[in-house]
Amino acid sequence: MIRQVFHRIRASGGAALPALLALSLLAGPLAAQELTALARFNGAASTLTDRGDGTVMRLRISQPVPYRVFTLDDPRRLVIDFSEVDWGSATARALDQSDNISGLRMGLLRPGWTRMVLDLAQPMRVESAGMRRLANDTAEVEIRLSPATAESFAASAGAPEGARYDLDVDTGLAEDQASQPRQRQMGDRSVVVVLDPGHGGIDPGAERAGAKEADLMLRFALELKEILVRRGGFNVVLTRQEDAFVPLEARMSIARDAGADLFLSLHADALSEGLAEGARVYTLSDQASDAASAKLAERHDRADLVAGVDLSAQDDVIAGILMDMARIETAPRAVRLAKMLVERLSATVVVHKRPQMEAGFSVLKAPDIPSVLLELGFMSSPADMARLQDVEWRARAGAAVFEALALWAAADAAEAQLLRQ
Repeated sequence: MIRQVFHRIRASGGAALPALLALSLLAGPLAAQELTALARFNGAASTLTDRGDGTVMRLRISQPVPYRVFTLDDPRRLVIDFSEVDWGSATARALDQSDNISGLRMGLLRPGWTRMVLDLAQPMRVESAGMRRLANDTAEVEIRLSPATAESFAASAGAPEGARYDLDVDTGLAEDQASQPRQRQMGDRSVVVVLDPGHGGIDPGAERAGAKEADLMLRFALELKEILVRRGGFNVVLTRQEDAFVPLEARMSIARDAGADLFLSLHADALSEGLAEGARVYTLSDQASDAASAKLAERHDRADLVAGVDLSAQDDVIAGILMDMARIETAPRAVRLAKMLVERLSATVVVHKRPQMEAGFSVLKAPDIPSVLLELGFMSSPADMARLQDVEWRARAGAAVFEALALWAAADAAEAQLLRQ
């Protein structure tokens, strides 16, 4: 293994060194150990300090585990993956004590992998990275950073092979179900609904009073799935079923693999400017309905950078003209779904004064699937927060969503039958 690592470093001209340092160290004595059990993070014994013009990070964990270190550019970040560490109640603020680090976050990336991300205030190179076993069988990861030029940082930055998890997601479908072409539903089968609980894992979304948007939306999605399945007529797939990070591109891939008839993304954001209250439904548009919608879309897309997923070239996957042709059919269907959601929610729960909006959310950009984003409320509103945490309110909201989806499915099937004739 050491020889393979050496050849990769030499072939890259040294650019692969930061990404491979941690993996190469596992070829030593620690590699003989069974490094698979869950380790616990000890925040009290971990430090992040500046020394001279560099920075030293020491992370204490309950036992050695496989890990890797690499850097990402635009924005500049240091990424540390562990398999797997329980962060417990650790907070980023307790560890962030460096002028060279402008932000720090940690969380579950996907089952089996956790991630810590440090935002670099200036270009820094990984001078050394190592794990050592301590006398009490705990372990310490030490990472030393030193200043680098912007050019050298950009040249060496990049996720190693296997570090992106955007398409490696279990949809819960059998192989013969996945990636099969689907005809538009005509009322003769169950409607495939993909529910997308926003955020998750290392990306908690909005946070207020100890509550996380990711947790609230997962709970609502699971309850909504039960309502849809129990009342019948729907086959429901979730983009995530636990507190794990799923990149935006992967969420759309899950929908396509499931043969989705519609895609419903669930959120409960927070706005720092002004007071927003009530449910709101979004459809896709390059031009946002207002400045707040534009900011929300930008923030949702920006969250994907937590895991090093670059969305800048997303639209290049399918030629723009083909995407536009597909949206000629799906866009009006999505607008119809949004209107029905607003109608049924308005009769049941509080909705925003402007309940139907447009914005450029990347999660709505699948051209072949009618897609809408439902903001159930705003965590920045105390009233909305209380409603989101009320099981009876969620049941009423879930019932309203079911009614809207059922009405949409019937109208959509009738239209499909007319077009077929």
